[in-house]
Amino acid sequence: MARMPGATQRPIPVNFTRGGQESVRGVAVHIMDGTLPGTDSWFRNPKAQASAHFGTGKAGELYQWVDTADRAWAQASGNRTWLSVENEGKGGDALTDAQLDRNAEVLAWAHRTEGVPLQVAASPSGYGLGFHAMGGDAWGGHTSCPGTRIVAQLPEIVERAKRLVAAPSSTEDSMPKYVNVGLAKGYTLKPGEWDSIEFTKEWTDEPGDHADGGSVFVRGAARFTGSLGLSLTGLPVGAVVQARMSEYEGDTHKADHPIHEITGTEGGTYAVVPLTKRLAAKRGMRVRLLNQGAAPVTVSSAVLSALIWEE
Repeated sequence: MARMPGATQRPIPVNFTRGGQESVRGVAVHIMDGTLPGTDSWFRNPKAQASAHFGTGKAGELYQWVDTADRAWAQASGNRTWLSVENEGKGGDALTDAQLDRNAEVLAWAHRTEGVPLQVAASPSGYGLGFHAMGGDAWGGHTSCPGTRIVAQLPEIVERAKRLVAAPSSTEDSMPKYVNVGLAKGYTLKPGEWDSIEFTKEWTDEPGDHADGGSVFVRGAARFTGSLGLSLTGLPVGAVVQARMSEYEGDTHKADHPIHEITGTEGGTYAVVPLTKRLAAKRGMRVRLLNQGAAPVTVSSAVLSALIWEE
């Protein structure tokens, strides 16, 4: 679950795919061709078949309609890998100063929670701050969305986001705590079931969040960034093992995050899975693996390192 602090939460019951956000390359900017209240109402209508993660009003309102773990229906084939921000106004408008600030806040938050780089993206294969029209026909053919005046404002949004990220705060000034855990020995990953990695070797656990032999490596409320290095043997060339972070309260599964796919290569398979999120209070984060092949695979090594800022 990922809800942006400071955004007015307006969750919609329809017009999105639960758990469908596979990854986050960046944030795509849109124009509503209407008002914020009108768009809020339209997204709640099953006939709309449309939604966005966020929306801004000209006066500076910021709504969040769709959790960023879920897929909004904003830009066709771009929905799986891009977050979306609809902006109040019509084609040909420029964003107001308040809207520029709200878009910058969304980008800065996506940078902190998803690792989105603070730069302008020019195509769906890029990373950073993009716009609807850059996707062409694959993104629905909306070649005038959000319009040339707003596209020209994207560098300003990026600069404002950079200032937000660089601004000092009591949380960001605090020293992070360090976690470094791994496996005492390899284990077998059976086909067809999501399985949490149980970290049986602990080098460092400054927050004290990792129980001996447990799967949880960080507990909320906290922000963290790090990586998991995996070494797999027995994974056929071209076969896939998926990795994802999953949130739990105790032993109860609560939410999944986007999937990272690991493809088998000759001579063994090694992969680095990025780990960057904000975790709410009372939640614990695990890493789960899914062997999509027909035969067991050996997880010969799993080394997780992370910096954690407790909130």
